[in-house]
Amino acid sequence: MFKKMKVKSIWIPLLFVFFIPNVIGASSIKSKSPELATGFDTHITNNSLAVSPDEQIAIVSDSREQSILVYDLTSGKLRKKIDGFGSPRNIVFIDGGSEFIISDSTLGTIRFYSLKSFTLKDEVVVGPGAFGTAVSPDGKTLYVNNQAHNSVTVVDLEKRKPIDVITGFAQPRQGIKVSSDGKYIFVTNFQGDKVSIVDAATKIIIREITGFSSIRGISITADGGTLYAANSGRNSISAVDTLDGKVKGEIKVGREPYGAALSPDDKLLFASNKADHTIDVINVADHRVVKTIGGFKEPRQAIIFSQDGDQAYVLNRDLSIARVDVKTYTITGIIQDK
Repeated sequence: MFKKMKVKSIWIPLLFVFFIPNVIGASSIKSKSPELATGFDTHITNNSLAVSPDEQIAIVSDSREQSILVYDLTSGKLRKKIDGFGSPRNIVFIDGGSEFIISDSTLGTIRFYSLKSFTLKDEVVVGPGAFGTAVSPDGKTLYVNNQAHNSVTVVDLEKRKPIDVITGFAQPRQGIKVSSDGKYIFVTNFQGDKVSIVDAATKIIIREITGFSSIRGISITADGGTLYAANSGRNSISAVDTLDGKVKGEIKVGREPYGAALSPDDKLLFASNKADHTIDVINVADHRVVKTIGGFKEPRQAIIFSQDGDQAYVLNRDLSIARVDVKTYTITGIIQDK
């Protein structure tokens, strides 16, 4: 499907020697986390939102805050505040929603929490700089971007330990996606403004797509054929053919777009414009902006659609969540800590 890139083999063993011993086999909540006096990379800010599979719970974070918030989506109220983080980066649910994972770039760990009790169950060391995360479709593997080490750590979720490190990236931050068939990993590189496509089986970078401008959020269509990327540097969304890396379209949106979230049916794309406090709704069929929704507060990449596609949840700067009716393109409510 993809043409393989030539990768210099000398880099992999060198980085493997120096980096792997710090993470492989390190998994225990008994040992203390490598806490630092100050944040590891506080100049880089992001937020994150995860919604449980049953759509009853939403968990939010901001890397500038040392805690995360748990909301009850049914009542619209704050249910729990969990402290003790350094720079929480990304949140994902695993095991059918029974647990959730938080990556922390300052602590250099990923933490496993029980959704039932909201207690820490396990902690895996992956090194300072841990950022965006993505789970394989079968739920067995977690991929963790590390913007400081220019790598992606592969974590076995059943054994709760790192099993491999993929190198050759350039500041991979929040953006990382796994194709719906689990065969490919799409990793954004903030430095160089490119997306690396990794063969999940061989763990080799097989293609790099370039031509972006301050790349932020990405989404991949269900068939794996098209990648949408937010260019915060030129106020646009790029639509790219993943087979040949060519741009199929450039869609002008608001100022500083961060998010590029596809609806479950791949018919709509929400582009969140941080500087304008808006979301542009794009018709994927003709790449036309059909509506601009206002009323947000610095929306970034944290946008989640409901499974039926009727609603979308958008995280604001103050860690409140705007509930959006996708049919009417209106905000129907705000979930927040009152």
